[in-house]
Amino acid sequence: MNPLIYLLLGVSLGLSIAAPPGPVNAIIANESVKSWLHGSSVGAGAMTADFIFFIIIYFIQGFIPIFILKPLYLIGGGFMIYLAYATLKSKMPSKSIKGNYLIGLTIGLTNPYQISWWLTVGISMIKSLSISVIPGFFLGIIIWIISFPKLINKLGIRYVNYVKIISAIILAAFGIFLLYNGMVSFL
Repeated sequence: MNPLIYLLLGVSLGLSIAAPPGPVNAIIANESVKSWLHGSSVGAGAMTADFIFFIIIYFIQGFIPIFILKPLYLIGGGFMIYLAYATLKSKMPSKSIKGNYLIGLTIGLTNPYQISWWLTVGISMIKSLSISVIPGFFLGIIIWIISFPKLINKLGIRYVNYVKIISAIILAAFGIFLLYNGMVSFL
């Protein structure tokens, strides 16, 4: 297959994991009001989690024991509800770019949806398209984590309270959903 096709497929798949509304994009939006670099650092942390999952999936062919996944629902849910509260109170856990990176990494590593994406789409991507698609995949994520924060930063300064409220609602909804799924998985 043509290398340009692999690149375009990879970019599309990278955007498929990075662009949908969810907890990472909610934090990116909230932090982007400060500066686009604050928002991008959250995205870079989540992208690092994707890289870690890629390595795991590539080398162990998708085997992650279920007993590891169950607690992640509870941990991720609780963390997201805390972030929703902190977002509304304008007291994000970190105000530094490094701290935002760690928040993105933590959300990425504890987000069952990100893990599920790698266990389903990620495995299929590697098996059917080979690792030739991976550079385009991460390029797609980079495009998103730079362009989305820049857009929010330009638009968000006038709409700070709306960005905070929408971000908090998304985080709280995901947090409640994850906590519910976590409790159900233990029953």
